[in-house]
Amino acid sequence: MAALQIRLKPLPDDDLKRAVEALRPVAQARGVAVILNDRPDLAVALGCDGAHVGQEDTPALIARKVLGGLTLGVTCHDSRHLAMEAGEAGADYVAFGAFFPTATKETPTDAGPEILQWWSETMVLPCVAIGGITATNCAPLVRAGVDFLAVVSAVWNHPDGPAAGVRTMNAAIAAAVRTS
Repeated sequence: MAALQIRLKPLPDDDLKRAVEALRPVAQARGVAVILNDRPDLAVALGCDGAHVGQEDTPALIARKVLGGLTLGVTCHDSRHLAMEAGEAGADYVAFGAFFPTATKETPTDAGPEILQWWSETMVLPCVAIGGITATNCAPLVRAGVDFLAVVSAVWNHPDGPAAGVRTMNAAIAAAVRTS
């Protein structure tokens, strides 16, 4: 697990701060970067490793200035144009999706693996796939060249617990890499 994105909408700031203060030291002690969703200002103030912004959140250029050298990720849906703009604004990674149906949030677009393949063949900036990703459906995304998979339910709702969810995802990713 490379990163933990804390995405707790719409939590009041005091509750969000308490959540970050509880989770951040645990994750960082294990070498896992902590990325705060939507709030570059709080990411800096609370010692996170970066922030992730969507198209309706703080603009990437402003988020970059607020974050300084911390990690900036930007949601780009299924748009090459938005992804290139995010890169020009100083994003450290771009996120594409949703690739599959998800209950986590409403998804305005349906992305296909071809955008990941195009991005990975053309750009050096890492890309993340988001939206409904599980161990059973991640192989096409891995084979397309995605750098990271963002998963929620596949880990947190795994019948044998989150640790088993991570192991299952890692096994599926390894199997997809072997068949590439």
